[in-house]
Amino acid sequence: MKEYCKFESALDILVGKWKPAILLQLISNGIMRFGELQKAIPDINKKMLTQQLRELEHNNIVHREVYNQIPPKVEYSISEYGKGLSTVLKALNDWGTAHMKHMDALYGVDRSESEPKG
Repeated sequence: MKEYCKFESALDILVGKWKPAILLQLISNGIMRFGELQKAIPDINKKMLTQQLRELEHNNIVHREVYNQIPPKVEYSISEYGKGLSTVLKALNDWGTAHMKHMDALYGVDRSESEPKG
């Protein structure tokens, strides 16, 4: 039971549609400004990006650097602590790519007919 709880704790940080995408962008690109992140993930809206970044910052996964200038400048990067997720995220991304290829081989490119309805 204790092992499950540790696993669940790790998943809590990554749960959500956008957190893995944000983290992969920051791991791949290093330091990014808010607008750069939004352009890199075009389907996310400003409110959701802000919320997800705040949660990641709260968990010390993302570092937010605010520069005291006009106009304000804010940059985001993976914290030293958050860099520990790099290997895990890359492995999950690779597995996801392989899984999509596997599903395509099983059901063809158009999987809409074979996907479970829910």
